[in-house]
Amino acid sequence: MSTVRGRKIVVGVTGGVAAYKAAELVRLLGKAGAEVHVVLSEGGARFVTAVTFQALSGNPVWTDLWDARMPNNMAHINLGRDADAILVAPATADFIARLAHGMADDLLSTLCLARDVPLIVAPAMNRQMWEAPPTRRNVEAIRADGVTVFGPAAGEQACGEVGMGRMLEAEELLEQLEGFFVPKRLAGRKVVMTAGPTFEAIDPVRGITNISSGKMGYALARACAQAGAEVVLVSGAVALPVPAGVQRVLATSALQMRTAVLEALPGADVFIGVAAVADYRPLETAEHKLKKSGDTLTLTLTPNPDILAEVAARPDAPFCVGFAAESRDLDAYAEGKRRNKRLPMLVGNLVSDGMGGDDNTVIVYDDAGRHPLPRAAKAEVAQGIVEHLAGLLAAAGR
Repeated sequence: MSTVRGRKIVVGVTGGVAAYKAAELVRLLGKAGAEVHVVLSEGGARFVTAVTFQALSGNPVWTDLWDARMPNNMAHINLGRDADAILVAPATADFIARLAHGMADDLLSTLCLARDVPLIVAPAMNRQMWEAPPTRRNVEAIRADGVTVFGPAAGEQACGEVGMGRMLEAEELLEQLEGFFVPKRLAGRKVVMTAGPTFEAIDPVRGITNISSGKMGYALARACAQAGAEVVLVSGAVALPVPAGVQRVLATSALQMRTAVLEALPGADVFIGVAAVADYRPLETAEHKLKKSGDTLTLTLTPNPDILAEVAARPDAPFCVGFAAESRDLDAYAEGKRRNKRLPMLVGNLVSDGMGGDDNTVIVYDDAGRHPLPRAAKAEVAQGIVEHLAGLLAAAGR
């Protein structure tokens, strides 16, 4: 379930071409279950009309500081009074400058000044404007005042140039806003984790792999980052976007994954082994593509290193969490794996319940027993896993 569901979000739209993205953001927020109210500046209305935002939000759009629709003519007070957050997207260089200096000469700027709820801005401007010393000073000033800044990103801009200053996409803003409301139970902790399949080469074009999509691992990396952790994700080859705030390190084979994990491990508080690491690899890899023939092809396989067991056995081992995907006898195999590797926590599931799909059913195993989590989207399951992990860390005093 989205963390914005049931929350009142005021979206401020200022005069930048990225205002078109704000329309999609309002739609996505409504779809996620938020109550959205749009405050449109005079400049913002030159790019997208109030009619559009009213249709997408299902609520009246506010533009005028003196709007008589508010009984006491105090829209700048009442709109933010019971809001959960104000998000200004796009936030132009001019708006950020006025915010930094406490100016309040229209509805949106006055609303942002007369508030006691969190204020978030998503900058959007030309790269020279973003890099200009006054803008840099203004951004640091509003951050010092407690304003949260989402972005910007680098990319092609409306002016035809390429660089920093581009507003985050609507989907990225929604993800960051959802993370904003997640309790920061892993704040100050470093989490190293693996995700996805490994590929063990037979020749330059063939190999041994599995059907892991990486979705559970990426959802868990996202949940850890949203809970405040520094996350290093060592990932096999998957077709998934990197979650916001996560550092991804690509690793194709099990040996590459092991090397990347050991390099990332110093300072880690938690290690989570979600990746479906191949148990074996070809003893020899052909230099050139093997040609098909009528003869039988025999491969000699050698065991891959057990990354999770190796990390858990270190004298300076972090808190280790394992994953077990089984085709049968889940309780026996998962708990056996947890005990054999001396893991404080392991997450198990049947392959038929979630491997490669968007939903999952898992059971968390620890020293206190088994803890089933209800079937849900992997993003929601990941939140449940992080909640359990945070509880165990707190109980262990780590």
